[in-house]
Amino acid sequence: MDTLDGMKTVVAVVETGSFTAASERLNISKALVSKYIGEVEKGLNTRLFHRSTRKLAMTEAGKTYYQRVLPLLAEFTELVDTVSGGKSSPQGLLRISVPVAFGEMKLAPLIPEFLQRYPDIRLELILRNSVIDMVEEGIDVRLLIGGVDDSSLVARHIKTLPLILCASPDYLRQHGEPQTPQDITAHACIIDSNFRIGKQWPMISPAGKTESIKVNSRIAASSPSAVKEIAIAGGGIGMVPRFIVEPALEQGLLKEVLPGYTTLEFGLFALYPHRRYLPKKVRCFIDFMLAEFSDT
Repeated sequence: MDTLDGMKTVVAVVETGSFTAASERLNISKALVSKYIGEVEKGLNTRLFHRSTRKLAMTEAGKTYYQRVLPLLAEFTELVDTVSGGKSSPQGLLRISVPVAFGEMKLAPLIPEFLQRYPDIRLELILRNSVIDMVEEGIDVRLLIGGVDDSSLVARHIKTLPLILCASPDYLRQHGEPQTPQDITAHACIIDSNFRIGKQWPMISPAGKTESIKVNSRIAASSPSAVKEIAIAGGGIGMVPRFIVEPALEQGLLKEVLPGYTTLEFGLFALYPHRRYLPKKVRCFIDFMLAEFSDT
């Protein structure tokens, strides 16, 4: 066993909480994970983990080993990059957490191009809208839409994502097309329950005047894609990120409501842990995202 392999295996077991999950992260067998851990413990002449059929817990020696190994692994990676003059190709498994709709519609089609550019990287997309623990799940980069409230992470702004109001042409023909924000109060509206604003929709006029509209709604959904589909089916006016409804707008399935006005906008951020050294595979991915999506 290579010493570095042993270190990486211990870190993976600590951060995932099990030999099975560590084997999946490292792309090796569970038996090999167990073997590496045993060899590290034998070399140190101490146990790093308390093992039972129900639970895996670190010993005090295991906690010390983990805390000291993390910076060593980062320094080794930095050393390789420095000695190679930064010319070494980024490599290894890159695990990216991304909101479902953005991952499916915007990021997934770009993955082949990214992997063609960096052939030594393997990539895993974790499409999820719920909150995650990046360290525990071994996530290298998390793409987040909205506000960032975790000070333990570095947040790199990638792009601003505006929201728009839209409805199906049939719905607008039947119920009339709003000409002012106040007109929206007479319409059925579709609420995205992910938004904290609820039924209070902010509207900014072309002149920059802001007003809050209390909308009527019998439908709420926790997915912007679901809001889009309900709007297409004639369920009313929805507030949806523009990137999600762009294809439907182009196909004439939806029509923008009050196009001269603006409403909410969210930031797209790349999050990664505070570290003195950022792995090259992460830096390359963030640079790729900025090149593809940056507002500037």
